[in-house]
Amino acid sequence: MATLSLKSIRKSYGAFQAVKGVDLEIADREFIVLVGPSGCGKTTLLRMVAGLESITGGDLLIDGKRVNDVEPDQRGLAMVFQSYALYPHMTVADNMGFALRMAGVPKEERRRKVEEAARILQLEPYLERRPGQLSGGQRQRVAIGRAIVRKPKVFLFDEPLSNLDAALRMQMRIELARLHHELDATMIYVTHDQVEAMTLADRIVVVNGGVIEQVGAPMEIYSKPATVFVAGFIGSPKMNLLTGALTGSSVVLDHGETVPLPVRPPLSEGAKVTLGVRPEALAVDPGGSVTGKVTVIEHLGGETLTHIDIGRGRLVTVKTAETAPAAIGDPVKLRPDPGRLHLFGPDGRAVALAG
Repeated sequence: MATLSLKSIRKSYGAFQAVKGVDLEIADREFIVLVGPSGCGKTTLLRMVAGLESITGGDLLIDGKRVNDVEPDQRGLAMVFQSYALYPHMTVADNMGFALRMAGVPKEERRRKVEEAARILQLEPYLERRPGQLSGGQRQRVAIGRAIVRKPKVFLFDEPLSNLDAALRMQMRIELARLHHELDATMIYVTHDQVEAMTLADRIVVVNGGVIEQVGAPMEIYSKPATVFVAGFIGSPKMNLLTGALTGSSVVLDHGETVPLPVRPPLSEGAKVTLGVRPEALAVDPGGSVTGKVTVIEHLGGETLTHIDIGRGRLVTVKTAETAPAAIGDPVKLRPDPGRLHLFGPDGRAVALAG
């Protein structure tokens, strides 16, 4: 497999900067997920790695070799797109082996490689079928198989599951995780779905506005978000984010209520801050410091989400086990777990609250 180094990578379209100086090191056999909202630059980054977009500035290295000007088919990479892009008149076996045939690989070697990929992807019963006879998940596996037979240095995935329904997405996430383990391959995966990022990645790269906001293991990103953006983007349901001003060792929220902090943060008095608390770290408690009214309850089987209006149309979410802590319309008080509060300064970056 391979290592990749992105050094001050930039991409401009005229005056518009889509990618603004990205630095990233990807280890051999690592599963990296680039995640962020639509238009953040993650797919542009992937396409520059693939050689499908030119690089405006910076250097891209594969195994230590600069490849900025190397043609896509010479980089040793394979890309799986959102669209399956299968030939409808060809069988599964012919679709998977097409690139090998075009490269002049002998027929017997092509057959062997296609059969091996089919075994890995559990496609052996479907090799003589055509794409129109397959489900969406099976077609996506054929597209992945087309990449596997090439034995690439790096697999690139561009939102490959976004065309599938929820059940198939869950199944394919499991299959991709298994595939990474079995192939022991370097993989770069682009998605806007933070659940995919959390479940698949060795490390997540959170991209926003053409820059990297944070890089880390999934639970590191979840537990210690570096910025307000990361805090609000990673997590389902997302983190509750409340704005206010610092007063001593408390935050006075914009609507007037006060939330005590475990320590006095290193910010100036009156600094504009954002207080973050995960839904599972917020409890309905008569001794709580924030008041509100229950507006919506979502029963999701093993967990319940209770949405509470705390004033000025601001909703916060409490996540509990199967039973809701109150009924719709009930007035409640909320108490955040002081050991699980997050504080972000005026610049949007995390401020340590450790004692």
